[in-house]
Amino acid sequence: MGRIAGAAFAAGIFFVTGGNAALADQKPKFANTGMASYYGYRGRTANGERHSPAAMTAAHRSLPFGTKVRVTNVSNGRSVVLRINDRGPFVRGRIIDVSTAAAESLGFRKRGVAKVQIAVVD
Repeated sequence: MGRIAGAAFAAGIFFVTGGNAALADQKPKFANTGMASYYGYRGRTANGERHSPAAMTAAHRSLPFGTKVRVTNVSNGRSVVLRINDRGPFVRGRIIDVSTAAAESLGFRKRGVAKVQIAVVD
């Protein structure tokens, strides 16, 4: 293919796909379902904050610090919005660690773990 034909082909691709650029930018928000646990130690979180068991915070392996997620207990429908401020959980099969206060609000503090759905909120 010559330089001019190649440029015309590339320009055609640009214009054909350019009209859908807005759709490509609309990625679905992060959502996941799996097991949650809670932790209540009194130390520093991965972002440097002092961990407070009374705060509505959570640990996630990959979501950026400051991300807000809605966590819903699948078995009872209770949900809370938590701010990611730590890394974890480090137990296979778990997708999020929540603070003691969050576990209480979600209704699984006594049990220790629960199946939850998490979704990023604005």
